[in-house]
Amino acid sequence: MSQKLLDALLGGTLRDPDGPGLLNVPVASVVIARDLARRAADLVAPLGFGKRIAVVMDKNTRTVMGEAVAASLRTSHEVNEIVFDHSPHPDMDAVAFARSRTPNDDAVVGVGSGSINDITKYTAHLNKKPYAVFGTAPSMNGYTSVAAALTEDGLKKSLPSTAPRGVFLDLGVLAHAPKRLIAAGIGDSVCRATAQVDWLMANLLLGTKYREAPFMLLKDDEEQLIARIGDIVSGDEDAIALLARTLVMSGFGMTICGGSYPASQGEHLIAHYVDMLGQNLPLAYHGEHIAVTTMTMARLQEKLLSQDNLKISPSSDTLDDFTAHFGQELGRTCWEAWLPKRIDADKAATLNRTLSADWPQMRAKLKAVGRSSAEIGGALSEAGAPITADAVGIPRAFYGEAVRHARQIRDRFTSLDLASATGHLQ
Repeated sequence: MSQKLLDALLGGTLRDPDGPGLLNVPVASVVIARDLARRAADLVAPLGFGKRIAVVMDKNTRTVMGEAVAASLRTSHEVNEIVFDHSPHPDMDAVAFARSRTPNDDAVVGVGSGSINDITKYTAHLNKKPYAVFGTAPSMNGYTSVAAALTEDGLKKSLPSTAPRGVFLDLGVLAHAPKRLIAAGIGDSVCRATAQVDWLMANLLLGTKYREAPFMLLKDDEEQLIARIGDIVSGDEDAIALLARTLVMSGFGMTICGGSYPASQGEHLIAHYVDMLGQNLPLAYHGEHIAVTTMTMARLQEKLLSQDNLKISPSSDTLDDFTAHFGQELGRTCWEAWLPKRIDADKAATLNRTLSADWPQMRAKLKAVGRSSAEIGGALSEAGAPITADAVGIPRAFYGEAVRHARQIRDRFTSLDLASATGHLQ
C-alpha cells in the first residue's frame, strides 16, 4: 500500500488528510531498485541538470558507488568529482569546501548518506543549483527533506535547503551497508512515536500547528517495519526496501510540513546537544544516538502520561544560567533561540487552566499515537541498535546533563519542557 502512497504523492494525486486539496512535494523522482549506479545518466537525464555536474562524495562512498555513478554520468555530462579525504562532519567548513569547488557546475549530485547528503543539499542551496542524491545507506530520513542538519557557530541547526530533484536508493548497495548504518536507520524510524507525541502535545497544550499528513504516509509501513526487523538486519532486499521507503516517507513528511516537526522533537534535541557539546566521544552515527535518545524520551513520556494531573511552574531560567552553562557566546545564542517558549507566570496560569480542564483527554490522545518504551526497546535491540548512553560511549554524567539541558538549545516545546516545568525532569 505504501508504494502506492509514494507513487500517488509523487504524482500529485494523494489527498491531504488535514484539509481540502492534494499533497505535493518538490521532488520529481524517487527510485528504490537495484543497479542504479550504472543507470545514473538515464536517471538524471529527465531532471534538467545542464551539462556540468559536480559529484560530491568521500573516499568510502566513492568506492561503494560514487565511481560508478561518475562513470555513468560522464557518458552524457562533464563531471567534476569532489572527494572528501575522510567522512566529513556536517558543518559549515565542509559546505565551504564543497562550494569552493563547484562554482561553475550546473548541478550537484551527492553520493553518500547523512553527512554527504546534508553537505551536498546545502551547497546546492547556497549555489542556487539543483541537486540529486544517490544514497549509500538506509541510515537516516533526510534524503527527501528540505532541511540540512548542520553545525553553524557551534550550534546544531536545521537549515532550510533545496529539495532534491531525484533520490536514488540502490537496494544492492543499501543491503550491503554496514550493519550499524542499517540499525541507525531503524533508530531514525522508530522515533516517529516519540516525535509525534511531543508535537501533538505542543498542539494540544499550546495550540501550535500540527498535521496528520506526515504520519499517514508512515502508518501502513510502520507495523511491517517493526515485524521485519530481523529481515532488514540480515539484508533481505524486500525488507530493506521497506526501511528505505519508510525513511523516504519520513523525509517527505518534513517537507510537507515545512520543517522537521514530525520527525525531530525531544529525542533530537538531546542528540543535538550531545553532538554540539560532547568531547572525545567515540564515533557514533546520528541514528544510533537517536535510538538511545528515543528510549529516553519514550520513558519520560510514559512517566508524564502516568500522572493523573500536572501543574506547570513559571520558568526560573535566566540569561546568566545559560551563559554559565554554555559559555558566553553559545549561551547567548541558545538563550535567544529558547526565549520564545519561556513560561512566565501568566502563561503558566493559562497552561494550568488548560491542564486542569483537558489533561485526561489530552493524555488519552497522546497515548494513542505513541509506542511503549518496551516495544521500542525490543525493536532496537533486535536491530542491534544501542539503547543506552553507555552503548555509544557517552559518559552517564554528560548524558544526564544533555537530557536536562537539551530543551534550552531551541524554541521547540517538547516533553522535555513539560517535564521540566512540572518537576519531572531529573
